[in-house]
Amino acid sequence: MSRKCFLTGKAPGKGNNVSHANNKTRRSWGVNVQKVRILVDGKPKRVYVSTRALKSGKVTRV
Repeated sequence: MSRKCFLTGKAPGKGNNVSHANNKTRRSWGVNVQKVRILVDGKPKRVYVSTRALKSGKVTRV
């Protein structure tokens, strides 16, 4: 399972490392996701949720 937010769908971003000599190599920015227990269809389930969703109150832990 990939590190992707269950609610918002946030996934790692992609881009380039750019050196002083303007050489470019691919890199990715990870997503700050936490494995939490939430209610999904009335049953507790362990899923990855982004910290932004947790802080904003979009989900409540069980």
